[in-house]
Amino acid sequence: MKSVFVQGAINPNFIADSIAKHRSKTQIGAHDIFLGQVRADVIEGKTVSAIEYTAYEAMADQKFHEIRETTFARFDITCMHIYHSLGKVAAGEICLFVFVSSPHRRTAFEALEFVVEEIKAQVPVFGKELFGDDSYQWKTNN
Repeated sequence: MKSVFVQGAINPNFIADSIAKHRSKTQIGAHDIFLGQVRADVIEGKTVSAIEYTAYEAMADQKFHEIRETTFARFDITCMHIYHSLGKVAAGEICLFVFVSSPHRRTAFEALEFVVEEIKAQVPVFGKELFGDDSYQWKTNN
């Protein structure tokens, strides 16, 4: 079981390289990708400048593994990759990268939606929304 966590934002070049590595897997007919990006929400007149992510890493990695196994059992997918940020991620940067591949597009769409919703519902990752005035609040998943 590998860790899905990366420190800081997920680099766009990393995303592009991940996609490019699948050229040789000719049984794949569809890829679907979810990129979670930190929003500069305005909350009570203050703008979110970043989110600082923390997690119970061992427990979170176990949940990610369970979601992965359930997804492979439930859907006819070829491969799946999940990466989630830890630490500070600025507004506009990517904090979650989920990549699902399948022989057929409908399966890829359905599997990706399932994975993202399960991550939000089950994985103990916590986000502290940081504001420009050095105040913060804990983010709720929605």
